[in-house]
Amino acid sequence: MYCGILILDKPAGLTSHDVVSRVRRKLHTKKVGHAGTLDPDATGVLVLCIGDATRLIEYIVADEKVYVGEAVFGIGTDTDDASGEVTATRDAGLLQKSDVLRAAGSLTGVIMQTPPKFSAIHVNGRRAYDLAREGHDFELPPREIQVHEFSTLEFQPGPVARAAFRVHCSKGTYIRSLCRDWGKVLQTPAHMACLRRVQSGAYRIDEAVSLDEFEASDAPECFLRPMLEALREIPKVCVSAGDAQRLAQGQTMILGEAMPSGPVAVIGDDAQLVAVGEIIARGGEQEVVLRPKKVFWKGGRQ
Repeated sequence: MYCGILILDKPAGLTSHDVVSRVRRKLHTKKVGHAGTLDPDATGVLVLCIGDATRLIEYIVADEKVYVGEAVFGIGTDTDDASGEVTATRDAGLLQKSDVLRAAGSLTGVIMQTPPKFSAIHVNGRRAYDLAREGHDFELPPREIQVHEFSTLEFQPGPVARAAFRVHCSKGTYIRSLCRDWGKVLQTPAHMACLRRVQSGAYRIDEAVSLDEFEASDAPECFLRPMLEALREIPKVCVSAGDAQRLAQGQTMILGEAMPSGPVAVIGDDAQLVAVGEIIARGGEQEVVLRPKKVFWKGGRQ
């Protein structure tokens, strides 16, 4: 049974689910899930969890993302990217790089963003993109996101202007919407022309393997990383085999050290993941109570 983290460089033209299906076929297992969707036309880092590691997806999807891409000014589309139908045009020839830089700056920090209608968000039990394709009139509520960096790498002026960009943002950020809103600030329609995710959490594009290379390998398990990597950003505590067994049985454990609230990775004396726990109460100043939330310990077997 395969178990671990797979970092793929998703090619254009495939949905994230397409990639999951191909990895399932290669590894002959159904237990494969992705930690953060990429649009079909987007490329770059796609983090996949295999086997028991699928239970850790929630700790990976919370990670921040870094993207590079290109925006087009002067043309708007119904999908906010190059795959959609043109809905608006305007001569963008008067735009200057200074205008573009200033507009990008106004979209940094904690902001409210309205997702694109062509998205997988559920609306009354249905996907928004299905409703949009059927011509239904609906609105998606704005969401709070955080944009840490929105840099203009290059600007090409003209009636249809283009800008290469880099974005460092929180989970849940739609770069298509960011490009659309970039145009709104500049009072011109705009859409995202292309996108590449170069980092997802701690995983960078130079660590990713191509889907073709993975599928061609006679030893695909060599590309899997230990599932503990998914928890490298959260606090850890080491326990004895006896404590591991008690936690596996659902018992709480008193820790003799200060520990911040939130998830805690519990590591056994064999350096393997025992469980992911949570702090449920605090005793004295140096005493915290840990309750197992997700148990992985199998009597010494992973």
